[in-house]
Amino acid sequence: MSDDRRLDVLRAIVQDYVRTSEPVGSKSLLERHQLGVSAATVRNDMAVLEEEGLITAPHTSAGRVPTDAGYRLFVDRLQQIKPMTRAERTAIARFLDGAVDLDDVVSRTTRLLSSLTQQVAVMQYPSLSRSTVRHVELVPVGGTRLMIVLIVNTGRVEQRVVDVGRDLTLEPEVVAQLRAVVNELTVGERLSTVAAGTATIGTRVATADRALAEVVLDALADAADEQTEERIAMAGTGNLARVGSDFPTSLSQVLEALEEHVVLLKLMGSMASLDDASTVAVSIGAENPYEPLRTTSVVATTYGTAGGLGVVGPTRMDYPQAMATVRAVAHYVADILDG
Repeated sequence: MSDDRRLDVLRAIVQDYVRTSEPVGSKSLLERHQLGVSAATVRNDMAVLEEEGLITAPHTSAGRVPTDAGYRLFVDRLQQIKPMTRAERTAIARFLDGAVDLDDVVSRTTRLLSSLTQQVAVMQYPSLSRSTVRHVELVPVGGTRLMIVLIVNTGRVEQRVVDVGRDLTLEPEVVAQLRAVVNELTVGERLSTVAAGTATIGTRVATADRALAEVVLDALADAADEQTEERIAMAGTGNLARVGSDFPTSLSQVLEALEEHVVLLKLMGSMASLDDASTVAVSIGAENPYEPLRTTSVVATTYGTAGGLGVVGPTRMDYPQAMATVRAVAHYVADILDG
């Protein structure tokens, strides 16, 4: 079927251009790929692909390069994301398993992604609003002060010290009962729903302790305040300079956009609004909603339900490799943070 054959030609052009960064001609296609057709047929197929806006001729070159639409068709027609080898998966797991805390997990993840893909790696810190409670600890710290420690499923820890108006070091049984009730009502719940879930706490504690319970709940709500929690980590911006020819006029604009973490947060939010971490979203060139990034492509997914991660690079990207790497790394990050 001619459409299938032309897709094979497009696929070959994308693969060669990604590898060499040189416009691809019909002669080199026939030399590098077993297309099973004549040179005249390949030239005709390339002409049709050009008419359809899938490839174009840069300047006066005799060769052709994929357009954003060509990359999009190539990505959409990938039969499946090629799984990483066992050795690659083992290397990822070993590198990430060595992390000692959340900051280390994020740092290792971005460095690993940028190294494996040779692109800019971006990771959103786990979102508290989408995280679930693992444990709440109540610790009297002297006098009338009580420390409330919130531990969420991603390993993130938030703590608040509040004045409860009474010396709880003298009332360990009250602290133990309140701790048990708070954990019973909150463990496993999303932070965004904790307030509603604890509305009945007043009926679960002694009348004399209800004011204490309210102070604890207010502190938990403050610890879960999402407005102060959105953070982005990034690694590998130097990789863009390595392929500066892909950004003849826009490299500085791209770098400036990447420094705007608000832009990246919105981008990751829109790209990774996926409930299924096995799904990898790809935004190519002009599809990106932010003007300075319209010479780039973004490959992103979610890790668990906590946040997004991915890579940003030129549209001349090895999409199958980037998609496989992003998905595999997200899988391991989710296992570590949810473990």
